[in-house]
Amino acid sequence: MIDKIEKPEFWESSFIEKQEMWGFEPSNSAALTKNFFIKMSIKNILIPGIGYGRNAQVFRDNGITVTGIEISKTAIELARKHYGADMTIYHGSVADMPFDNCRYDGIFCYALIHLLDSSERQKLISDCYNQLSDDGYMFFTAISKEAQTYGTGQFISKDRYEIFKGVKMFFYDKESIHAEFDKAGLFEIVDITENYPFFLIKCKKGEVDN
Repeated sequence: MIDKIEKPEFWESSFIEKQEMWGFEPSNSAALTKNFFIKMSIKNILIPGIGYGRNAQVFRDNGITVTGIEISKTAIELARKHYGADMTIYHGSVADMPFDNCRYDGIFCYALIHLLDSSERQKLISDCYNQLSDDGYMFFTAISKEAQTYGTGQFISKDRYEIFKGVKMFFYDKESIHAEFDKAGLFEIVDITENYPFFLIKCKKGEVDN
């Protein structure tokens, strides 16, 4: 069952109304991930929840091939408008992964996983891990319990709240990160500031037996 935040109409209406709502500068997480991926000679990556591509271009500018998944048709059209039509973007929900049989050197998933419920988060982590090449890396960014919005809105379940209508967030701490990512090759957790306090969660395929 797709959570409300992952229903097409939510994001479609958001992108229709707000267009390039986060600007064009890549997130701090994307910039750091790009540096790491270049260092590790990553050549092709998957970005689930690519939006209109602001976090994709920083990788493409450095010779990394990007494939995206995006639930909003309008966001895909914006990505085509700003960054060209030569980037593969699958139109659909991450809940329906995989969209191809490719194995990617890297995966970068920004501010998406905390919008899903427990079973959806587990599936996303597993689906991403399964699409990594041997010794590939996947980095996720997720909101921290240090955010001022933690505990606000309607309580849903432990550490999960409906912040405002249609937006449900799970707030991570290091314990919950370990619980969800240890079996996916977790090797580092970095505190990072975006618009809220976030974690940059780093995993490598082959770090553990999955």
